[in-house]
Amino acid sequence: MFEQIKLDYAFDALEPYIDTATMETHYGKHHATYTANFNAAAEKAGLADKSVEEILAMVPSMDDPAVKNPIKNNGGGYYNHNLYFGTLSPNPVKEPSGVLLDKIVATFGSVDALKEKLIALAAGQFGSGWAFLSTNKSGELIASSSPNQDNPISEGTGNIPILGIDVWEHAYYLKYKNLRAEYLKNFFEVLDWGKVAENYNKVVG
Repeated sequence: MFEQIKLDYAFDALEPYIDTATMETHYGKHHATYTANFNAAAEKAGLADKSVEEILAMVPSMDDPAVKNPIKNNGGGYYNHNLYFGTLSPNPVKEPSGVLLDKIVATFGSVDALKEKLIALAAGQFGSGWAFLSTNKSGELIASSSPNQDNPISEGTGNIPILGIDVWEHAYYLKYKNLRAEYLKNFFEVLDWGKVAENYNKVVG
Protein backbone atom coordinates (compact mmCIF):
# COMPACT_ATOMS: atom_id res chain seq x y z
CA MET A 1 0.00 0.00 0.00
CA PHE A 2 1.31 3.42 -0.96
CA GLU A 3 1.44 5.92 1.90
CA GLN A 4 1.87 9.67 2.12
CA ILE A 5 5.30 10.81 3.19
CA LYS A 6 5.36 11.40 6.96
CA LEU A 7 6.11 15.04 7.66
CA ASP A 8 8.84 15.80 10.20
CA TYR A 9 7.45 19.29 10.74
CA ALA A 10 4.10 20.70 11.86
CA PHE A 11 1.61 22.29 9.49
CA ASP A 12 2.45 25.74 10.87
CA ALA A 13 6.23 25.23 10.78
CA LEU A 14 6.75 26.74 7.31
CA GLU A 15 5.11 30.07 8.20
CA PRO A 16 5.23 32.75 6.94
CA TYR A 17 6.32 31.35 3.58
CA ILE A 18 3.76 28.54 3.35
CA ASP A 19 0.77 29.09 5.61
CA THR A 20 -0.91 26.66 7.97
CA ALA A 21 -4.25 26.57 6.15
CA THR A 22 -2.56 25.72 2.87
CA MET A 23 -0.59 22.91 4.50
CA GLU A 24 -3.73 21.52 6.13
CA THR A 25 -5.63 21.38 2.85
CA HIS A 26 -2.69 20.59 0.54
CA TYR A 27 -1.24 17.71 2.54
CA GLY A 28 -4.29 16.70 4.58
CA LYS A 29 -6.82 16.72 1.76
CA HIS A 30 -5.34 16.99 -1.75
CA HIS A 31 -2.34 14.71 -1.21
CA ALA A 32 -4.41 12.29 0.86
CA THR A 33 -6.93 12.02 -1.97
CA TYR A 34 -4.26 11.40 -4.61
CA THR A 35 -2.80 8.69 -2.39
CA ALA A 36 -6.12 6.92 -1.84
CA ASN A 37 -7.04 7.11 -5.53
CA PHE A 38 -3.61 5.89 -6.62
CA ASN A 39 -3.87 2.88 -4.33
CA ALA A 40 -7.26 2.05 -5.83
CA ALA A 41 -6.03 2.52 -9.42
CA ALA A 42 -2.87 0.47 -8.87
CA GLU A 43 -4.87 -2.32 -7.24
CA LYS A 44 -7.40 -2.35 -10.08
CA ALA A 45 -4.61 -2.46 -12.67
CA GLY A 46 -2.83 -5.30 -10.87
CA LEU A 47 0.24 -3.14 -10.24
CA ALA A 48 0.11 -2.70 -6.47
CA ASP A 49 3.20 -4.87 -6.00
CA LYS A 50 5.41 -2.49 -7.99
CA SER A 51 7.07 0.75 -6.90
CA VAL A 52 5.53 4.08 -7.86
CA GLU A 53 8.53 4.76 -10.10
CA GLU A 54 8.03 1.47 -11.93
CA ILE A 55 4.34 2.15 -12.38
CA LEU A 56 4.81 5.70 -13.67
CA ALA A 57 7.49 4.50 -16.10
CA MET A 58 4.86 2.22 -17.64
CA VAL A 59 2.47 5.09 -18.41
CA PRO A 60 3.77 5.85 -21.95
CA SER A 61 3.12 2.25 -22.99
CA MET A 62 -0.39 2.02 -21.51
CA ASP A 63 -3.01 1.92 -24.25
CA ASP A 64 -6.27 1.81 -22.31
CA PRO A 65 -7.26 5.32 -21.13
CA ALA A 66 -9.35 3.77 -18.35
CA VAL A 67 -6.13 2.40 -16.87
CA LYS A 68 -3.66 5.02 -18.02
CA ASN A 69 -5.40 8.20 -16.91
CA PRO A 70 -6.08 7.22 -13.26
CA ILE A 71 -2.52 5.92 -12.93
CA LYS A 72 -0.93 8.96 -14.55
CA ASN A 73 -3.02 11.53 -12.69
CA ASN A 74 -3.21 9.96 -9.24
CA GLY A 75 0.17 8.22 -9.35
CA GLY A 76 1.73 11.47 -10.48
CA GLY A 77 -0.09 13.38 -7.77
CA TYR A 78 1.09 10.91 -5.15
CA TYR A 79 4.71 10.90 -6.33
CA ASN A 80 5.00 14.63 -6.99
CA HIS A 81 3.58 15.60 -3.62
CA ASN A 82 5.80 13.16 -1.73
CA LEU A 83 8.75 14.80 -3.49
CA TYR A 84 7.49 18.33 -2.78
CA PHE A 85 6.72 17.91 0.92
CA GLY A 86 9.86 15.83 1.43
CA THR A 87 12.17 18.66 0.39
CA LEU A 88 10.60 21.39 2.55
CA SER A 89 11.85 22.24 6.03
CA PRO A 90 11.45 24.97 8.66
CA ASN A 91 15.23 24.76 9.16
CA PRO A 92 16.50 24.09 5.66
CA VAL A 93 20.01 23.73 4.35
CA LYS A 94 19.94 26.99 2.42
CA GLU A 95 22.47 26.23 -0.30
CA PRO A 96 23.62 23.10 -2.13
CA SER A 97 27.16 21.84 -1.62
CA GLY A 98 29.52 19.10 -2.72
CA VAL A 99 28.87 17.11 -5.89
CA LEU A 100 25.39 18.58 -6.38
CA LEU A 101 26.73 22.12 -6.22
CA ASP A 102 29.45 21.26 -8.71
CA LYS A 103 26.87 19.82 -11.10
CA ILE A 104 24.60 22.84 -10.73
CA VAL A 105 27.43 25.25 -11.49
CA ALA A 106 28.63 23.16 -14.43
CA THR A 107 25.12 22.89 -15.89
CA PHE A 108 23.48 26.22 -15.10
CA GLY A 109 26.38 28.53 -14.22
CA SER A 110 25.36 29.18 -10.61
CA VAL A 111 22.78 28.32 -7.98
CA ASP A 112 21.05 31.66 -8.60
CA ALA A 113 20.87 30.90 -12.32
CA LEU A 114 19.24 27.54 -11.55
CA LYS A 115 16.72 29.21 -9.25
CA GLU A 116 15.89 31.75 -11.96
CA LYS A 117 15.45 28.92 -14.46
CA LEU A 118 13.13 26.95 -12.19
CA ILE A 119 11.12 30.06 -11.29
CA ALA A 120 10.74 30.91 -14.98
CA LEU A 121 9.59 27.37 -15.78
CA ALA A 122 7.13 27.37 -12.87
CA ALA A 123 5.81 30.86 -13.59
CA GLY A 124 5.45 30.04 -17.27
CA GLN A 125 3.52 26.79 -16.73
CA PHE A 126 0.06 27.59 -18.08
CA GLY A 127 -2.62 26.49 -15.65
CA SER A 128 -1.77 23.70 -13.24
CA GLY A 129 1.54 21.86 -13.20
CA TRP A 130 5.06 21.58 -11.89
CA ALA A 131 8.64 22.66 -12.41
CA PHE A 132 11.25 19.97 -11.80
CA LEU A 133 14.95 19.59 -11.34
CA SER A 134 15.79 16.05 -12.38
CA THR A 135 18.80 13.84 -12.91
CA ASN A 136 19.62 10.76 -14.92
CA LYS A 137 21.75 7.82 -13.85
CA SER A 138 24.85 9.63 -15.16
CA GLY A 139 24.22 12.54 -12.80
CA GLU A 140 23.32 15.09 -15.46
CA LEU A 141 20.87 17.76 -14.28
CA ILE A 142 17.78 18.77 -16.26
CA ALA A 143 15.30 21.57 -15.49
CA SER A 144 11.82 21.14 -16.96
CA SER A 145 8.12 21.74 -16.45
CA SER A 146 5.15 19.42 -16.75
CA PRO A 147 1.39 20.02 -16.91
CA ASN A 148 -1.12 18.68 -14.40
CA GLN A 149 0.38 15.81 -12.36
CA ASP A 150 2.72 14.62 -15.12
CA ASN A 151 6.43 14.35 -14.37
CA PRO A 152 9.61 13.28 -16.20
CA ILE A 153 9.04 9.63 -15.24
CA SER A 154 5.50 9.38 -16.61
CA GLU A 155 6.60 11.37 -19.66
CA GLY A 156 9.09 8.62 -20.49
CA THR A 157 12.23 10.75 -20.35
CA GLY A 158 14.18 8.37 -18.14
CA ASN A 159 14.97 11.28 -15.81
CA ILE A 160 14.18 11.18 -12.09
CA PRO A 161 12.96 14.34 -10.31
CA ILE A 162 14.93 15.40 -7.25
CA LEU A 163 13.11 18.71 -6.65
CA GLY A 164 9.55 19.64 -7.57
CA ILE A 165 7.76 22.99 -7.36
CA ASP A 166 3.98 22.71 -7.26
CA VAL A 167 2.16 25.46 -9.15
CA TRP A 168 -1.34 24.09 -8.85
CA GLU A 169 -3.36 26.89 -7.27
CA HIS A 170 -4.10 24.75 -4.21
CA ALA A 171 -0.37 25.03 -3.36
CA TYR A 172 -0.43 28.79 -2.91
CA TYR A 173 -3.76 30.50 -3.57
CA LEU A 174 -5.03 30.76 0.01
CA LYS A 175 -2.05 32.94 0.93
CA TYR A 176 -0.77 34.43 -2.32
CA LYS A 177 -3.97 34.63 -4.41
CA ASN A 178 -2.84 35.25 -8.01
CA LEU A 179 0.72 36.22 -7.04
CA ARG A 180 2.39 33.02 -8.20
CA ALA A 181 5.76 34.77 -8.57
CA GLU A 182 5.82 35.75 -4.89
CA TYR A 183 5.06 32.17 -3.86
CA LEU A 184 7.87 30.91 -6.10
CA LYS A 185 10.38 33.31 -4.59
CA ASN A 186 9.39 32.30 -1.06
CA PHE A 187 9.43 28.58 -1.90
CA PHE A 188 13.23 28.73 -1.84
CA GLU A 189 13.15 30.07 1.72
CA VAL A 190 11.93 26.65 2.94
CA LEU A 191 13.56 24.40 0.34
CA ASP A 192 16.09 22.09 2.01
CA TRP A 193 19.00 21.59 -0.39
CA GLY A 194 20.23 18.82 1.88
CA LYS A 195 17.11 16.81 1.03
CA VAL A 196 17.58 17.59 -2.67
CA ALA A 197 21.15 16.30 -2.42
CA GLU A 198 19.88 13.10 -0.77
CA ASN A 199 17.48 12.60 -3.68
CA TYR A 200 20.31 13.19 -6.16
CA ASN A 201 22.58 10.71 -4.45
CA LYS A 202 19.87 8.02 -4.42
CA VAL A 203 19.68 8.19 -8.20
CA VAL A 204 23.35 8.46 -9.11
CA GLY A 205 24.68 6.27 -6.30
